[in-house]
Amino acid sequence: MKKSPLVIIFVTVFIDLLGFGIVIPVLPFYAEKYGATGLTVGLLMSSYSFMQLIFSPIWGRISDLKGRRPIILMSLVGSSISYLIFGLADSLAVLFISRFFAGIFAANISTSQAYISDSTTAANRAKGMGLIGAAFGLGFVLGPLFGGYFSHFGYRIPAFLASAICGINFFFALFSLPETLKPEMIGEKRSLSLESIKKTFSFPLLGILVFLMFIITFSFSTLEATFALFAEQKYHFSSVETGYVFGFIGILMAIMQGGLIGHLVKKFGEKRLVVAGTFMMILGLILIPFAPNLYYLLVVLVVLSFGLGINNPSITSLISQHTDPHFVGATMGVSQAMGSLARILGPMSGGFVYDRYGIDTPYIFAGLTMGLAFIMAIVFLIKSQRSKAVVQPK
Repeated sequence: MKKSPLVIIFVTVFIDLLGFGIVIPVLPFYAEKYGATGLTVGLLMSSYSFMQLIFSPIWGRISDLKGRRPIILMSLVGSSISYLIFGLADSLAVLFISRFFAGIFAANISTSQAYISDSTTAANRAKGMGLIGAAFGLGFVLGPLFGGYFSHFGYRIPAFLASAICGINFFFALFSLPETLKPEMIGEKRSLSLESIKKTFSFPLLGILVFLMFIITFSFSTLEATFALFAEQKYHFSSVETGYVFGFIGILMAIMQGGLIGHLVKKFGEKRLVVAGTFMMILGLILIPFAPNLYYLLVVLVVLSFGLGINNPSITSLISQHTDPHFVGATMGVSQAMGSLARILGPMSGGFVYDRYGIDTPYIFAGLTMGLAFIMAIVFLIKSQRSKAVVQPK
């Protein structure tokens, strides 16, 4: 494994997700300030993912054509500008504009996954993908903590801090981040997003994996969109306490994805881990409404966070293993786009169920939805024994 590029991409993704994590606990309260309901908060989060859905496959294919580095740099600049607009917002309309803009340039995760795939072998790819998950988790450790703390000085301050962090990250990546896509693989002419989607789903095993990621993201984004409002009503949390809880989730995910996942994959394999991870997420989500106090809630979140921490790098690794090396960027882009679709529908569904049926119901709904993911994980485990399908580019 090429250590230097992986360390640099880890730092780049971590700082980027640090900025993203800063606004997570603040956004629902910021939106409430302008009269947002649970559904409106869900729509606000979905607006980011709507644009990401459209642009992720495009950025993924462009990264196959032009290289990973320019896409990552472009994403950092766009993120910095979007957070600045967010901090200057004086209405719900401007908040929506800032999230739309952020979604357009949210190309870092799928491109970084392709970057990791370029820099690893099949044997250590899950560990490499776990680095992205660990960076994501660490971003959610410090980001929500910073966001919650600085929200004492007003909801605009965390957004300005996130903008500055992304700006600094741009200059770090500009001078430190090498290109990993081999010259002979740059510039190959293939069609963009529609062809990528068609090829991805033309192979059943790869299609199952991408849809698995969709369901997992859908279920967890239901929590992300409604938890601040849920905790405010049930436990009387402010943005500070909400930030601490998301930070706790981030710590657990970082432990799993940054350290434990490599050992677990060697012992059990990604396929069995996905079955276990989906079951853990079912338990974690369904038990949230029944936690009588913070201590029980934290225990439940341990189960949920470890389940999510197992699933993300394992499924991403399996996707890359079932994809031709020339087509990795496109496939990761499609996977990210499906994640974006999940983050459109998840917050909207969670916000609607929250407003219509009560504060507990989004988590029951998400847990039941994860039941489908559990079944699909078992189906994949069985079918993968008989097939070694690989996506072939045109």
